[in-house]
Amino acid sequence: MQIMHRLKHGLLQAAGWLFYLSLLMGLALLLPTSTFDADSKDFIFLIGAVGIWRYSMGATHFVRGMIFLYIVYPHLRRKVRKLGEAAAPSQVFLMVTSFRIDALTTAQVYSSVIREAIDCGFPTTVVCSLVEMSDELLVKSLWAKMNPPERVKLDFVRIAGTGKRDGLAFGFRAISRHLPDDRAVVAVIDGDTVLSEGVVRKTVPWFQLFGNVGGLTTNEFCEVRGGYIMSEWHKLRFAQRHINMCSMALSKRVLTMTGRMSVFRASVVTDPAFIADVENDSLQHWRLGRFKFLTGDDKSSWFSLMRLGYDTFYVPDAAIHTVEHPPEKSFIKSSRKLMYRWYGNNLRQNSRALGLGIRRLGLFTSVVLFDQRVSMWTSLLGLTIAVIASFKYGIAFILAYLLWIGLTRLVLTLLLACSGHSIGPAYPVILYYNQIVGALMKIYVFFRLDRQSWTRQDTKLSRDLASFQGWFNTWSSRTMTFSAGSIFVAVLMTMV
Repeated sequence: MQIMHRLKHGLLQAAGWLFYLSLLMGLALLLPTSTFDADSKDFIFLIGAVGIWRYSMGATHFVRGMIFLYIVYPHLRRKVRKLGEAAAPSQVFLMVTSFRIDALTTAQVYSSVIREAIDCGFPTTVVCSLVEMSDELLVKSLWAKMNPPERVKLDFVRIAGTGKRDGLAFGFRAISRHLPDDRAVVAVIDGDTVLSEGVVRKTVPWFQLFGNVGGLTTNEFCEVRGGYIMSEWHKLRFAQRHINMCSMALSKRVLTMTGRMSVFRASVVTDPAFIADVENDSLQHWRLGRFKFLTGDDKSSWFSLMRLGYDTFYVPDAAIHTVEHPPEKSFIKSSRKLMYRWYGNNLRQNSRALGLGIRRLGLFTSVVLFDQRVSMWTSLLGLTIAVIASFKYGIAFILAYLLWIGLTRLVLTLLLACSGHSIGPAYPVILYYNQIVGALMKIYVFFRLDRQSWTRQDTKLSRDLASFQGWFNTWSSRTMTFSAGSIFVAVLMTMV
């Protein structure tokens, strides 16, 4: 049965690739013999100038990622193995936060966590930060069934369901009451994350090799409870994430402590300053005023580590499997909702992260953070100019642009295969979808940084603003979005 399923999957993949290549050949045949004429030099120059920046950033990440993944990391892993038992932690805490996750997923997650607590061989405490009694009963049932040894303990933390940040903070304080020493480590695990076998033993020794690493994160694979396109969209995201994480790990500047699973020194998560950063992170905006962060705890924990002087790392062979539940049935609606949350978290941290300075962040990390701010505009430049030029000079420009996009996204997809993640024929199209729709969502959220909401639960940030302040925030955001978009298009129309 499994062989037939794989054969069917392989045939569908082959048909998909054949269809995509046929589309590219069809576009090439539609182009006239003289696609670019003398009047279109500005068009070619603009595409080329911005393309050099965008593709050079992508190429740099790819080369750095491959150097780390296939040269630097294997060398470092050998050094860790030579440490042997000297790298063992004194105690391991596996903290899981759960809220409104279905019982089947919850059972999978806690089964994997308890199994890792048993198999890792270290004194381990499983800390369950829960809201609902049903989850506590489920964990107790699994605990009794798996019957862990005496060195494995269980600790429950019940919270009021006021958000993940509160759940994390209460869990960190519960760990503080255990009085962990300097060699103890804490794994923070999301309620929809299933741990792969051996993930604890693969992650905890790195803190003894690198004395200044305060936190590290892991490789992710996913199981999507949704349609084909939604599944491929998530898998593509994790493949891109893997390469970018490897690239940033080369500088020990991984840009997020992923909420799905990250591991910290116990001395970090018990630090009152770190707990306050995660629980009550906020931003003072020149136009929108001060507002708390509802989502983005992974970005808050990263910024706190940077501010406190720690490094961050990535362990590519320590894998977790996440269970993804799309917030909507429609791919378009679902992807936009998720982008709104992710990009909002990113942009809220970006400006103040740059404020830490090159001396703290390093030159490459500073350039990457700057690129995150300008990419929302550079990603739209090619399409906008192609459309304008097509109206002015002829449809050949948009056809040539689409052919270029099709070819370059095909190359990018093939390069993603080097990450060790699978690739599919939908990836080139999804890559371009992410570029355009993602850029539009970034622009939208950039002018509305105070608007936040979870996708799993219907929780939104309520600021209780005065009527005028609320009106001003809404209409100033709309005005600035319209003005920025109008200036962008007007400048390009003038240049074309």
